[in-house]
Amino acid sequence: MDIRRILRGALMPFSALSLMSLWAAPAFGWGQKGHDTVAFIAENHLTPTTAAAISELLDGKSIVYWANWLDNASHTDEYAYSKTWHYKNIDADMTYDSAPLLESGDIQQAIEDQTAVLLDPSASREARQLALKMVVHFLGDIHQPMHMGHASDRGGNGWTVKYFNRDNNIHSVWDSSLPESAHKWSYTEWQREIDRLSPEEQAAIVNGGTPHSWGKETYEICKEVYDTTPQGTNISYDYIAKWTPTIEQQFERGGLRLADLLNSVFDPAYTPANGFIKR
Repeated sequence: MDIRRILRGALMPFSALSLMSLWAAPAFGWGQKGHDTVAFIAENHLTPTTAAAISELLDGKSIVYWANWLDNASHTDEYAYSKTWHYKNIDADMTYDSAPLLESGDIQQAIEDQTAVLLDPSASREARQLALKMVVHFLGDIHQPMHMGHASDRGGNGWTVKYFNRDNNIHSVWDSSLPESAHKWSYTEWQREIDRLSPEEQAAIVNGGTPHSWGKETYEICKEVYDTTPQGTNISYDYIAKWTPTIEQQFERGGLRLADLLNSVFDPAYTPANGFIKR
């Protein structure tokens, strides 16, 4: 009896089952891992003053603790008003700038409005807590390419593909399946492995940025995703290899930009690098 062959045979279904569990994941923003990674990258770039202020405002909890909270909260009656704040829908015959603003708002407006709450000295503690949780989440969402997807297919939720021969949609693939297939890491490992840019490279990502420029940049990636992933595509190893650098790039962009935004809000001695918070 070849025990090695038996063990290999036993492990294969387990691996397949682990992968299949990703296909059943609901499509929100980045999955839990993505939001946690963006927040943890940001946490590693906060000034001591900012870190202390955030800890006080969040009653000792970290921004990672709250990073994915809004994906669940937006489905409750209390926070249902924020459902459309996670994305900006741009149909194929539109540009980022020509896409109409939803009456209920979109992600660019939400980042701008919630940052304004954080900067408002007259805002209540409760309002600032909520705004902080939302900003942390939205800086992840605005860097997820399918959050700039078509209204006609609900941001890719109606764009059918296969993932290793299993039925799926392109939004769900980008939320969780693709990042998890790229690297089977914890969020701390993601930060440790990709958050290694030089000061010059970091500055190029952060300097002069605005929610408008971030969304537009992500939209350009979204267009390429649609163009290179026709409906019915069977996504496999080559697709993962092609898009893994983009996943890494978007996590890092989101984390660095979130850190700059939070430092700009909470540390009076910090000079904002972004282009929309003015002192």
